[in-house]
Amino acid sequence: MTSPDTRPRLQAGAGRGTLALYGTGSVGMGVWVTVPGLLLLYFLTDVLGVPALLAGLVLLLPKAVDVVVHPLLGSRSDREARRFGHRRRMMRVGLLLGVAMVAMFSVPSALSGAWAALWVGCWFVVGNLLFAGFQVPYLTTPSDLLVGYHERTRVFMFRMVLLTVGLLGAGIAAPALSSAGGRGDYTRMALLLASVMVVSAAVALAGVRRLTGTCGFRAPDERAGHSTLADLRVAWRDRDYRALVLSYLFTGTTTHLFLAALPYVTEYVFDDSKLTALFMGLFLGPALFAGPAWTAWSRRIGKQRGLLLSQSVFAVGSLSLLPGAALDGTPGIVCTAAVVMAMGVAFSGLQLFAFSMVPDAVAAAEAAGSSKAGAYTGVWTATEATGTAVGPYVYSAILALGGFVSSTADEHAVQSGAALTALRVGFTVVPAVLMAVALGFQRRYTLDDAS
Repeated sequence: MTSPDTRPRLQAGAGRGTLALYGTGSVGMGVWVTVPGLLLLYFLTDVLGVPALLAGLVLLLPKAVDVVVHPLLGSRSDREARRFGHRRRMMRVGLLLGVAMVAMFSVPSALSGAWAALWVGCWFVVGNLLFAGFQVPYLTTPSDLLVGYHERTRVFMFRMVLLTVGLLGAGIAAPALSSAGGRGDYTRMALLLASVMVVSAAVALAGVRRLTGTCGFRAPDERAGHSTLADLRVAWRDRDYRALVLSYLFTGTTTHLFLAALPYVTEYVFDDSKLTALFMGLFLGPALFAGPAWTAWSRRIGKQRGLLLSQSVFAVGSLSLLPGAALDGTPGIVCTAAVVMAMGVAFSGLQLFAFSMVPDAVAAAEAAGSSKAGAYTGVWTATEATGTAVGPYVYSAILALGGFVSSTADEHAVQSGAALTALRVGFTVVPAVLMAVALGFQRRYTLDDAS
C-alpha cells in the first residue's frame, strides 16, 4: 500500500495585475541599490574630499553588519511566517528607508574628510538594516508560493521588469539631479527619490498580500527559524545552492564595480559628467525590455544556460570597453555606448535567472524534507549585500593603487597618467576577470529541470 502524497498541490499562476502590484516593491529596491552603488563612492571622493581607500571602506564595512543580520532576519522571517501565516510584518520597516537615504546625502557643511565619511557610513548602516528588514521577506515570497518551475520565473520576470524601472529611473535621475556637484544638489536628489521608495514599499505590502492569497502560501517546516546557525548549515550544505550563491557573489561584485566606476569614467575619460545619466539609460533601457525575452527563452534552454550566457556576454563586454576608453571624443563615446547596451541585455539575464533559481533551490530542499525559505533568502540577500560593497571597494582600492587624488565639489584635482590607467583597467579588465570566476562557480550548478 502506497502512502498518500502529502505535498501541497500546485496552484495556477497569478494575474498580471497582482504580479505588477508585487513587483512594484522592486522599484524602491532599485532606487536604494542604484543610488549608493552609482554615486556614493564618487560623492565621498569628489564632493566630500574623502581619500579613495577610506571611501571604499565606508561602503565596505557597513556590509559586514549585513552578513550577520540578513541570515538572522531570514530565520526570524520563517518564525513569523509560521506564526502569522505571512511575512509582511517585517516589511513595514521599508517605509522608513527614505529617511536614511536623505540623511546619508545631507552631510552638514562643517564636516569633510574623515568626519564626513563617518556621517555617511553611519547612515549607510541604518539604511542597510532597514532595507534588509524589507528585502528578506519580500524576496522570500516567491519561494512561499504553491507554483511550479516556470511560474516562478514568471513571478520574477515581473519583479525584474519593475526593478529595472527603479534602476533606470534612479540611474538617470540621480546623476542628472546632482550634476551641478554641490552638497545641496545631492540632498534634493535624495529627497525626491526617497518619496518614490516610500510609495513603492506601501504598494508592495498590498501586492504580497494579494499574491499569496491568489497562489497559496507554503509555511516553513517546524524546524525552520529555531536556530539561525542550524538554518545556515542546511543552506550551505546544499551543493547546488552553494554554487549559485558563490557565483552570485562574484556577479554582484562585478556589476556594482561597474556602477561605481561609471561616474569616474565619464568625468576623467570623456570629460563630461552628464554622460553618466546617458550611459545608465543605455545600460538599463535594454534590460527593461529584455526580461520578457529572457523569460520566453528560458522555457527552451533553461535558466542555467541562460545565466551562463548572460555571464559570458557581460565578461566579453567588459573587455570590449577597452577600445572606447582608449579613444577620444565622439568615437570613444559611441563605441562605449554600443557595448554598454549589450551589457545591459546581459544584466537583465543575470538578475532574472539568478533570483528565479533561488525558489527552485528552496523547492528542491522541500522535496528532500526541509523547507527553510527564509534561511535561504537570508543567505542570498547577505551575499547580494556583500557584492554591492565589495565591488566599489575593489574599484576604490584600484584607484588608490594608481595614485588617484580626491577633491571637493569646489575644485577637482588633476589626475596622473597612472591614476587614469588604473581607472580604465578597473572598469574593463577587472570586471571581466571577476565575471569569469562567477561563471566558473555557476557551471557547478546542476539543479535545472531544463538542463
